[in-house]
Amino acid sequence: MDAKSAYDAVMKGGAAGSADGQEAKDAQASIESLGVSEPAAVVTSDIYCLTVIGQIEGHMVLPPQNKTTKYEHVIPQLVAVEESDKIDGLLIILNTVGGDVEAGLAIAELVASMSKPTVSIVLGGGHSIGVPIAVAADYTFIAESASMTIHPIRLNGLVIGVQQSFEYLEKMQDRVIRFVVEHSRISEDMFRHLMLNTGEMAKDIGTTVVGRDAVKYGLCDEVGGLGQAMRKLKDLIRERKDSRQGVGIAPVTQSGVIQ
Repeated sequence: MDAKSAYDAVMKGGAAGSADGQEAKDAQASIESLGVSEPAAVVTSDIYCLTVIGQIEGHMVLPPQNKTTKYEHVIPQLVAVEESDKIDGLLIILNTVGGDVEAGLAIAELVASMSKPTVSIVLGGGHSIGVPIAVAADYTFIAESASMTIHPIRLNGLVIGVQQSFEYLEKMQDRVIRFVVEHSRISEDMFRHLMLNTGEMAKDIGTTVVGRDAVKYGLCDEVGGLGQAMRKLKDLIRERKDSRQGVGIAPVTQSGVIQ
C-alpha cells in the first residue's frame, strides 16, 4: 500500500468513526428527550397537528412544574397554518384542565375564524375554557373515556367585593356561553343548567360530561379517536378542494381584463 492509499484509508476510517460517534450522540439525545432509541421520522403532511395540553397560560407565567400551553406560542402557529399554501387542514388534540379565560377565548376565536378545515379531538379531558376551543373546530370528536367539565368562571387573587366585580364576571361568563352555543348544538338553557348544577361536584358547582354524554348534549359531534378524526379532516379537505374547483377562476390577461 502506497502512502496515498494509506492516507485515504485512515481518513475514511476517521470519517466513519466520527459519523458513528455523532449517531451515538443523536441516539442518546433521542432516548433522553423522547424515550425512544431512534429519532422520530420527519413526515411531510398537508395536515398540521396542534396540541393543547396542561393548563392554558395567559398573561401570568405559571410555575415551572406546571404543564402549560402558552397562548403567545399557539396564536402565531394558527396564523402560520392559515397563511401556508402547503397546509390544507388543522387537527387539534386537547388534554387540558383549562386555564386563563381570555387566552382560551383568543385561541378559540382564531380556530373558529380559520378558512381551512379544522377537526378537534378531546382526549383525557377538555375542561373549563378548553370547551370553547374544542367546539371552535368544524367537527369535534371526544374519546369514549374523555370528559369535559363545565363550571362558572372563577377569579384568583384579590377580588374587590363590589357590584362592578360581579357584573364583570357575569359579562365574561356570558362571552363563554355565547361562544359555545354558537359553535355547537347545545342550547343556552342546557349549557347554563350544566354550568350551575349544584348536585354533582363535591367542592364546586358545575357538571362533568363523559364521552357519549357530551355528544348527547350537543357539545361534541361524535365519539371517536385519531383514526376517525383524520378521516373526517381529509373528507373536509377534499370537499373544500372540490368546491373551489367547482367555482372555477376565470383567466385574466396582463391588462386585467377577464377573457
